[in-house]
Amino acid sequence: MKLDQRLVDAAVEQMRRRDRTEAAAVYLEDGRILTSVALDNLNAAASLCAETGAICQAYTLGVAITASVFVSSWGNDGAITVLAPCGICQERLALWGPHVQVGVEDPTAPNGWSVRTLAELNPHYWAKHFVEGDTWPPPEAHAD
Repeated sequence: MKLDQRLVDAAVEQMRRRDRTEAAAVYLEDGRILTSVALDNLNAAASLCAETGAICQAYTLGVAITASVFVSSWGNDGAITVLAPCGICQERLALWGPHVQVGVEDPTAPNGWSVRTLAELNPHYWAKHFVEGDTWPPPEAHAD
């Protein structure tokens, strides 16, 4: 499944349902959508990004993620913004390869966001050093 407005809407719906300022949604290769919110904690080191719950659930189900979107209403006006995944979530999504699509903020796009692959987001991915050639590490390399 490719990242589209339906996935963004699922993340926004989760954010509003939980009365949060951020949420995420992922498409699984079988077409299902998983959503999650950040796990906030008084101890910031124990907090988790909004994507983490959906990523862990996909991994537990053994179904690949094909697209991921993070939405936020941070700021004074409460407008919804699509932001690229942080570096940690890029690492988490890397398990499913360089073609995973992610939403990125794009003020030139009509809806304010556009789609990039992980490879486009991170063309110099460090983990390529540990595999033969200039390829993305396969899932089993991430699990070592």
